[in-house]
Amino acid sequence: MIFKKISLMLISWILLYSSIQAEEIPFIKGIYTKLPEHQFTFDGKKVQIIEFFSFYCSHCYEFEKSIPVIRGSFPNKIEWKAVPIYWGNGSPKPGEAYLLAVEAGKGEQIKKALFDAYFIEKRDISNIEVLEDIGTNAGLGFDFSHRLRAGDKAKDVGDGIIMSKTYDVNDTPTLIIAGNLKTSSSLLERGIDALRDNVITILRSIFEKK
Repeated sequence: MIFKKISLMLISWILLYSSIQAEEIPFIKGIYTKLPEHQFTFDGKKVQIIEFFSFYCSHCYEFEKSIPVIRGSFPNKIEWKAVPIYWGNGSPKPGEAYLLAVEAGKGEQIKKALFDAYFIEKRDISNIEVLEDIGTNAGLGFDFSHRLRAGDKAKDVGDGIIMSKTYDVNDTPTLIIAGNLKTSSSLLERGIDALRDNVITILRSIFEKK
């Protein structure tokens, strides 16, 4: 009798746990890789998106115009975190400049200015003086220049690269949605617009299942 009660309790616990898991990790539409070593997280209100990007990446530059479209499709429902990384001969300095600007409340402005400087103006964004000029034009003063030269955000950029490895990021832009859903331009053959539409599909599916 005791064994039977224990068995019933065990079965009930398994069913309850399975039900909780099913609620935490619903079926999500879209093209993505589920990262089993990370947890799906959604509080029913907001979804966090981590954007791994490089200021030297043309696809990241093109994707910039898609971000307002994605965020505008779900007003006040997305927490967007942009993490600058770099590859090969790229420099960490643009990422450091961006993170300093984020602290000063000018992250989006500097992000656009850095992309424009590299892809339109053909400037060397690894050059400290170029970065200082961009900061000055954005209203960032001596403190920005001093901290940039001192490497105040060097560790943060390094931490971002370490974080990207934990998510198995191999190209940019790569987006981590709701903790463990990874999508990037490499999964899509139709380009950046397809990536934008895919992100919207994933998000809509998450919000519909809350």
